[in-house]
Amino acid sequence: MVSIITPMYKGAAFVGDAIRSVLAQDYQNWEMIIVDDCSPDGGAGIAEVKKVAAGDPRVILVESKQNRGSSGARNIALEKAQGRYIAFLDSDDIWHADYLSKQLNFMKQKDAALVFSSYRRINEETKEELLRPFIVPDKVTYKRLLKSNPIFPSAAVFDTQKAPKIFFNEELGSMRDDYVFLLHMLKEIGVAYGNKEVIADYRMRKASATGDKRKVIKPQWNVLYREEKIGLLPSIYNMMCWAWISYNKYRK
Repeated sequence: MVSIITPMYKGAAFVGDAIRSVLAQDYQNWEMIIVDDCSPDGGAGIAEVKKVAAGDPRVILVESKQNRGSSGARNIALEKAQGRYIAFLDSDDIWHADYLSKQLNFMKQKDAALVFSSYRRINEETKEELLRPFIVPDKVTYKRLLKSNPIFPSAAVFDTQKAPKIFFNEELGSMRDDYVFLLHMLKEIGVAYGNKEVIADYRMRKASATGDKRKVIKPQWNVLYREEKIGLLPSIYNMMCWAWISYNKYRK
């Protein structure tokens, strides 16, 4: 079984699309754990989950009693996950109908602990493509990940029998928590493999925590210098790589 981890905060406008994309999967052995992180929306997101799920017991809704950020919401879901495979899907992103089957087949081919796919980048309202699809590299190591992160969380799946069930650092809140999670994972497993097929959609939201890259500069530095403790000069070098790669990643 695949356990799908979905944190939700103010997700009423988009979570329905995320759930429908899971319900439409051609691989059906899954559970979807949606954790509402005390959204200040009067219960609109929770109501949307209940409406779209339509009583499907595989969709599990958890209402967090306190706001813990995306890291805390993911940890709540990870604690409840029953599947061998863990897949992440944010409440505003979308999978193509063959996402799970292709990711699991690719994982089997590579005998991999962690795989990640290429993805489209779409307008938050119209779903039109804003940029060319992001095509992932063949593989990523810890050293490569220090330079830049090509792994889109909503396009990543890992096998708990081959990788440790790592939890998110809640001190980071909703900023770079997924990046630190992946760095810690790569330290353990050595390499993650990239599936070149474009089988997921990233909704590029202006209001997202990482939407303004200028706000990510200090957290990125803190990850390298304070969290990973790789030293001053390596931190500067990897920051320069990150800035250049990020520029090219979002260039039209």
